[in-house]
Amino acid sequence: MFLALDTSTLTMSLALVERGPEGAVRAVEHSVVRPPVKQSEALPGVVGELLDRHGVKLGDLEGLIVGLGPGSFTGLRIGLATVKSLAYAANLKVAGASSLAAVALEGPEDVPLYCLAVARKDDLYLGAYVRRGATVEALEPETAMSPKDVAARMAAEPRAVALGPALVDYRAALVSHGVAAERLLTGPDFPSAVELTRLARMPETFSLEALFAMEPHYVRASEPERNPKFPPLPGPAPTARLKDD
Repeated sequence: MFLALDTSTLTMSLALVERGPEGAVRAVEHSVVRPPVKQSEALPGVVGELLDRHGVKLGDLEGLIVGLGPGSFTGLRIGLATVKSLAYAANLKVAGASSLAAVALEGPEDVPLYCLAVARKDDLYLGAYVRRGATVEALEPETAMSPKDVAARMAAEPRAVALGPALVDYRAALVSHGVAAERLLTGPDFPSAVELTRLARMPETFSLEALFAMEPHYVRASEPERNPKFPPLPGPAPTARLKDD
């Protein structure tokens, strides 16, 4: 039994999931918390309520699974901080997975999937994947680009289709840049915690070092880090946090 959580968008996905020995996944319950409810206010209360509804204690879980983004910087920090706190309190193993890869698991098979999420105004995160059954293969590292550049990428790969949370607000913009409407799929509008469970690779043992080292998948620096008027923030340089995988 696993608890999975994704807060990479304004919609929080929370799931209590059973995973069998062959990797089969069954959602005991999938709970979705949408705006205007703030994730910082909803967590960790909704976690306790979900476990209570099924008579499960935190220590009964095999582990915790969290979406690592890319996505909302604030949402990712809230989600990961909550998961780390719960794992530390109960000595639970933790695994993370790409939120955009979870979106790809809900797309069609054997075609390039351009999974899109909002980075900031007129800036989209893009993860290029191919789904094969319950697995996905990354075609390239996740990145961020403008809607116009996404449209140019799709023009260069005529088999590709786009899906994901960004299409809620940017479908019309992509069409205006020349993307055929039928190549912009409907849903999902948030990464599913259930799909994260299919992707996550749980470590063999609980490790404090691994738990504290886990970070969200940032593919660009935050706005304060990009602002030349302010001194560098403490901690690792923004470029040190931008992973290629």
